[in-house]
Amino acid sequence: MEVNIGDVAAMLDGRLEGASNVPLTGFAGIEEAGTGELTFLANPAYEGHLYTTAASAVLVAESLELSADVQPGTTLIRVADPYAAMAKLMQAFSPTSPKETGVAPSAVVHADAHIGEGASIGPLCHVDQGASIGDNVVLETGAIIGRNATIGDGARIGPRVMVGHGCVIGAECILQAGAIIGADGFGFAPADGRYEKVPQLGNVVIGDGCEIGAGTTIDRATLGSTVLGEGVKLDNLIQVAHNVSIGKHTVIAAQTGIAGSTTIGARCMIGGQVGINGHIRVADGTKVAAKSGITASILQPDQVLQGNPARPIKQHQKTQVVLRRIIREFENK
Repeated sequence: MEVNIGDVAAMLDGRLEGASNVPLTGFAGIEEAGTGELTFLANPAYEGHLYTTAASAVLVAESLELSADVQPGTTLIRVADPYAAMAKLMQAFSPTSPKETGVAPSAVVHADAHIGEGASIGPLCHVDQGASIGDNVVLETGAIIGRNATIGDGARIGPRVMVGHGCVIGAECILQAGAIIGADGFGFAPADGRYEKVPQLGNVVIGDGCEIGAGTTIDRATLGSTVLGEGVKLDNLIQVAHNVSIGKHTVIAAQTGIAGSTTIGARCMIGGQVGINGHIRVADGTKVAAKSGITASILQPDQVLQGNPARPIKQHQKTQVVLRRIIREFENK
């Protein structure tokens, strides 16, 4: 990163308060940033650090009203959304690892597999019969691509990722280390006091621009497809069961579990450790607080929910206030 503050402000259509010709060499958090470094303030809880930071430049919201003076030598760049602006800059200036195209000597690629132009197949990878690897795809060490699976152009498949047979990964997707796409769904039929396995004959279809976190598992459908829409972002250690459908640009935090045949709408935001029942629907734009439980369909869009069972957040908070009051009265008896 070798630009000055004015260059950064121009990239972001930002408004400067302070010097513009100071060089910037890197990024840092607001607490530890020093001379030559750029940081940002998106969370009001950190506003106190804005007045003590030694950073050369800080991205702040256009609407932020200062309660004190910033340090001499610190320039503010006012933008609509500091977090999104910081992400844009980090994408633009992050160093990229050199990519060696071709197939590593220790990789195993079936003769009937298709490998696109500029693809990189790393050490110990396995690409099975009929698989299709798009242009400029990166398979990192130990990735396994099953029979007749498809990996879209520009996708990056992390170390030890498994993409099962017949599954489809869209263009520009990122699958972090150890993700499992297309393992069998949890299907067993009770019979005479025991359980018979139900064959899982479907697949997983992941849209363009999705990111799947490390250790996350997405089960193949019993019949048909388990589907993630374009731009879905899943954190680490999430379980997506068979025949689940997740709408475009939904984001889900770590350790959430989604039971089978549930449909989650577009643009939802689901916190960590949320449990979602099977065979239900969650409307577009739903936001769910961490550790909540969704036990029935949510049909009204754009609600904010909390609790177990999840309810509109204001209802949940009123209930908690009353519950604490009852507990205090009981303890005082």
